[in-house]
Amino acid sequence: MRAGMSWRAALVALAGALIASSQGCRREEVAHARLPKEQALPDAGAPGAGPMGGGPMAGGPMAGDVPAPPRPSGAGALKWSLPRGWTETGGSGMRYATLKPPVEGRIDVSVVVLPGMAGGELANVNRWRGQIGLPALDEAGLASARKEVATRAGKVSLYDFESGGQSRTRMIAGLLETADGNTWFLKMVGDAGVVAASRSNFLRLLETLHLD
Repeated sequence: MRAGMSWRAALVALAGALIASSQGCRREEVAHARLPKEQALPDAGAPGAGPMGGGPMAGGPMAGDVPAPPRPSGAGALKWSLPRGWTETGGSGMRYATLKPPVEGRIDVSVVVLPGMAGGELANVNRWRGQIGLPALDEAGLASARKEVATRAGKVSLYDFESGGQSRTRMIAGLLETADGNTWFLKMVGDAGVVAASRSNFLRLLETLHLD
């Protein structure tokens, strides 16, 4: 009798173990089915994640999967006159346009437009400085670094920064807030010597900005 009871108890224990194992496998399968493979988020800093990138506030605005804001048209579209020898191509995504000066070397000139304050002037300037390895500014430092260029489209806040090190990168960037609530960023960045050679023409371009 004891042997029989022991045998039946062993069967019950074995059956329980098999059921528990089966249920565990099913739970594991459901868990795997409900947790899709993790996907990378779009890079919101790409109108330039780096100094030569194409990101919003950088002059370049964002990565391909992030939808661009509506492009201004008519009276809301910023216009300019290109210096002699410069060329222009239409932008995509956050970049409104790409300009090319007639110089050899590493350089990128971009025009980006974003709705509203686009994060604010201090945040954008510090992001630009971070892209070329410079420390952030406070409000007093921002005011000290700011120059102003008068244009028919409004007053452009102009900044000129250069990195340290053996391979120096220089960035000249203008920020313009227009009456329709948009913020425009015009940025030239590249090797310090190449940017220096194009600086005067870039400033002349800024002086021609208008909305009519």
